[in-house]
Amino acid sequence: MEYLDIIRRFALFSMLTQEQQIFEQIKKAENILITFKKTWDGDAVASALAMHLFLKKLGKNADLVAEKFNDGRTFSFLPGFGEIKNSLENLRKFIISLDITDTKVSQIKYKMEENSLNFIVSPRDGFFTEEDITSHSSGFKYDLIIVIGSPDLESLGKIYDNDTEFFYKMPIINIDRNSNNEDFGQINYTDLTAVASGEILFSLFNSCSRDLMDEDIATCLLAGMIYETKSFKTSNITPACLLAASQLISMGARREEIVNHLYRSRPLSVLKLWGRVLARLSSSLDNKLVWSALSSADFKKTCSSEKDLPDVIDELIINIPQAKIIIIIYEKIIKQEGRETPKLKTNVLVHSIKNINSLNIIKEYNPQGDRNLAFASLDAPIQEAEKQIISSIEEKLNKLPI
Repeated sequence: MEYLDIIRRFALFSMLTQEQQIFEQIKKAENILITFKKTWDGDAVASALAMHLFLKKLGKNADLVAEKFNDGRTFSFLPGFGEIKNSLENLRKFIISLDITDTKVSQIKYKMEENSLNFIVSPRDGFFTEEDITSHSSGFKYDLIIVIGSPDLESLGKIYDNDTEFFYKMPIINIDRNSNNEDFGQINYTDLTAVASGEILFSLFNSCSRDLMDEDIATCLLAGMIYETKSFKTSNITPACLLAASQLISMGARREEIVNHLYRSRPLSVLKLWGRVLARLSSSLDNKLVWSALSSADFKKTCSSEKDLPDVIDELIINIPQAKIIIIIYEKIIKQEGRETPKLKTNVLVHSIKNINSLNIIKEYNPQGDRNLAFASLDAPIQEAEKQIISSIEEKLNKLPI
């Protein structure tokens, strides 16, 4: 009878729509983890914040956790941003049990000795033996994981790498819009026609309860869509996207605030750096490949740093829509202990558009990052590195259908 009950429940669950399946899982969960990829893609960050706020409206306990990529200043204006944690804390507890059936406890103390934590238990009468002691691990803190805007679990970085067992044992809801998604979840809610994860979540929340979407949730969803489309300037805009955006604005989404923070309030240092990037801008393959090189002096004279480069890449994406690969090659000063003269390294930042894998494009340099944004470091001088990198990438792009 129990077996038949399981079969019946499975049949009923499989008849539900994906939206219904997602909210059925959320309804059953007590503690939910929301996470996104380590490169802090703007659409993923904003959408995860929207999901966090929405789950709170449903009365759920939820934590938002992602590996710390940078200072996050670009998205700090969004509601709930300060609640993002950078590591999984107290994921699982280790429990030491003492059988007190025959011997009661009078006092308990603990003491640290080098790499040992000693518990000192004083019996009221009699004594304890080794047989009275047992230990075990508790269950995981969370019973559901929601991953937003990540092509695979590896893209989550340390959040996944440090606790792979947890991700294998927990049910995962995977929400994304990209065709390269590996469908790693038990429920994979992917929509290739959507321009942003924010658009997908708008549809999802609508199917649950439109009344729960307040101004803050609407602002986060719209922020994801604006970021992904560079304020509706990219070529993948659809009528459905514009309709969703207009409905979000009618619900109180603060469009002016979003645009001001993302595109109208660039620091003077970023604008100066942007000017130096433009002055050295080069291209090939009918502007499908675009790159620029920056010296360490460029950062110093503009009072900027490598943290400003994503803002510069955003400007290039907006102003050169035909570009499929955007590369920034730059010098970085590495201070070394015991040496007065610092070392210069050459770094390369690769941003790809469409279905080109940035990691594969520079795989010989052991890159970090993900498919859309990859980073690598070389020991060669910047001029030599530029020739080497561009030549290698041109050769690879010539073999791809771009």
